[in-house]
Amino acid sequence: MAPKKAAPIVNAPAAPITPVIAAPPTSSKASSSNNPFTIFGHVWRNYLQSTPQRTKLIDTFLGFLVVAGVLQFVYCVLAGNYPFNAFLAGFSATVGQFVLTASLRIQSNPANKDEFSSVSPERFGFLPDRRPL
Repeated sequence: MAPKKAAPIVNAPAAPITPVIAAPPTSSKASSSNNPFTIFGHVWRNYLQSTPQRTKLIDTFLGFLVVAGVLQFVYCVLAGNYPFNAFLAGFSATVGQFVLTASLRIQSNPANKDEFSSVSPERFGFLPDRRPL
């Protein structure tokens, strides 16, 4: 089979390229919505209004575990790790408890009810419930 011939190249004059520069937003509402403090405040208000009390309790415990793990690590760095097995046991217990509690948070979240339909609600019986008796 004979090789195909390439089409001739035609040099056409190119159109001039002009850079496009976006104008800065003129409204103060657009610039204030990009402020990190405004975004964090909105997320925090939404969390407080829409998160169930059970999930907030689990989140508080997760925060405690993070603080405990950070303190253990900082102590190990500053004071030394002479009884390294003690640090290792304490830190790994904190990390393990965090992982298990995060799993409980995911399973007890009402937004994930469809994915964990086989999990019994009695599993979370130790968490306070705000329903009237």
